Amino acid sequence: MGGMLAGTKVAMLGGDAREIVLLEELLRRGAEVQVAGLGDLPEREGCTCYDHPPDAVRGAGVIILPVPGVKAGGTIHAPLARRPLYFTGELAAAIPPGTPVLVGVAKAFLKEIAAERGWQLVETAEMDEMAILNSIPTAEGAIMMAMQELPITLHGSEAFVLGLGRTGFTLARMLAGIGARVTVVDRGAPDRARAYAVGWPAFAFTDLAAVIARADVIFNTVPAPVLTGELLALTRPGVLIIDLASDPGGTDFAAAAALKRRAVLAPGLPGKVAPRTAGEILARVYPAVIRKCLGRL
Repeated sequence: MGGMLAGTKVAMLGGDAREIVLLEELLRRGAEVQVAGLGDLPEREGCTCYDHPPDAVRGAGVIILPVPGVKAGGTIHAPLARRPLYFTGELAAAIPPGTPVLVGVAKAFLKEIAAERGWQLVETAEMDEMAILNSIPTAEGAIMMAMQELPITLHGSEAFVLGLGRTGFTLARMLAGIGARVTVVDRGAPDRARAYAVGWPAFAFTDLAAVIARADVIFNTVPAPVLTGELLALTRPGVLIIDLASDPGGTDFAAAAALKRRAVLAPGLPGKVAPRTAGEILARVYPAVIRKCLGRL
């Protein structure tokens, strides 16, 4: 597999510990990597560091942005950078049309620029392989948070998982494995049937009001307003809500605060609780994505 990216120039802008692991893998596979905003890196063959992001992208055939992407004001996720990193007009102008731009999650700001400039924007967090692999550190991180916050053990607790997608299924399986009494809520009849086959009680969201008072802890994975004020009013006073959906989550946090319900928004757990593993996931997935974008597969 070594050398599969030989002759490929890749620009990496910003990032955290995950992207450092990815950088190591890209270099191992023969890519030439131009970096800005990834901290003080040791000198190594094939890697060139720049202070100015437009300089880093010039001549690059592929652009890699951090998994969290670019905020609405243009700030690039770059906690390791010496100074804030911005996605400016100068930077956008330095990226030719048709260039593959890889990012975990693309917010409206980046999507609009990509459409205007004609880039090949790839949201890797939406890919099945990435999402399934990331569901493992996400589930472990969510369980860790619950253990820290709850005054009871998860073993024997009533644990509700909202959404039986890639993260929800992994989380429900892990919770059941440590002895929690798992209840799944999902809008899809096939997914509820799958939960039933595994042995978990499963309900539609339309039935959630009738059972939510049982929950000791609720994990939400649905990026839509599913935990409304009306539903939160039906929960136990001591319930813990951990919302794993992308910002702004699926919980009415203002209503939760007014009701004195403990609710935590916790997106992006892989990079926070297991950055090395999260980086290894990027390193496993990105080389093939790059080759596919460049028409080499």
